Amino acid sequence: CCPLGHVFLHHAQSNYNRRMAKKLHNIETTSPPLLRAKGEPPRRRDVASTVKTYAAGLGLDACGIARVSEADPEDRLGQWLRRGFHADMYWMARTMAIRQDVRLRLPGAQSVIVVARNYYAPRPEQPPGNGKVARYAWGRDYHRVLRKPLGRLAAYLKELAPESESFISIDSGPVLERTWAARAGVGWIGKNSLVLRRDLGSWFFLGVLVTTLELEPDSPLPDACGSCTACLDACPTGAIVEAQVVDATRCISYQTIENRREIPPAVARKMEDWVFGCDICQEVCPWNRFAAPTTEPDIHPRVGHAAPDLQELLKMTEDEFNAKFAGTPLRRAKWHGMRRNAAVALENRAAKT
Repeated sequence: CCPLGHVFLHHAQSNYNRRMAKKLHNIETTSPPLLRAKGEPPRRRDVASTVKTYAAGLGLDACGIARVSEADPEDRLGQWLRRGFHADMYWMARTMAIRQDVRLRLPGAQSVIVVARNYYAPRPEQPPGNGKVARYAWGRDYHRVLRKPLGRLAAYLKELAPESESFISIDSGPVLERTWAARAGVGWIGKNSLVLRRDLGSWFFLGVLVTTLELEPDSPLPDACGSCTACLDACPTGAIVEAQVVDATRCISYQTIENRREIPPAVARKMEDWVFGCDICQEVCPWNRFAAPTTEPDIHPRVGHAAPDLQELLKMTEDEFNAKFAGTPLRRAKWHGMRRNAAVALENRAAKT
């Protein structure tokens, strides 16, 4: 963009901000949740509080707000990519610039709203001869579960400020969700690179709503991991190479879900009976002792999805696979991937006998 272009954008954004301030002034003087004393200037805090109350009414377990700025000023994502830790997830490199600055996706973005939805459920008994699936994949596809409340929250923002724009991201968009969750005070980033909360542990999905509406930001939470290294010590493949840094090439979750080729023998031998994802670094986390079961029915375990029969997976046709796991995260690994994973799990089981 030429220098004149920057001047034009700044002028346009200033006009937009003035229109937005007027709009919020009108909202705050007519909407009961935002009433204020006559003559008092508009308060972003009141608007933010109303947004959070609305989010809670949608059943979301947490909601925080961060002010938009560069998401990755230290280029941690770039360093991770240059070390090859993204394996063959090449879309991470293609969208790096947008991930590091959401304003490239939404010009004029002012705030990032981050929500959390608990997905914890106790692990059902695992029959002999069955494999294990990561908790998040036991029920309906979480993208579908979160899309509805986030869509309603976006519509609510539009009601508050019709001139505002926003976009939703549920882990599939070019957004550093965990970075924004930490900035918004939804949780802190643990050593296993997942976001943690004292009340939910790490058993929750994240959803992000980026908006041009300026809202009062929250303060980040302090890191409460301390000197604990339980997740680093428990990872069977050593995928957590250092605090908050995961090498996908060694990660069981990546290998069983995203990898479309054969699983490297060094990883396969340590997969045990995991056929989709891995929860080991979460199961050993002390903060996950306080997790309570989710209240979202769509996330509750579907029969046979937490511990699928390994022989059944091997014999299943592609049509049978698609029918059985329709609308669930398990479709992500694809039919041939799940059969591959089941074969590895059976080999590992045979090696133990």
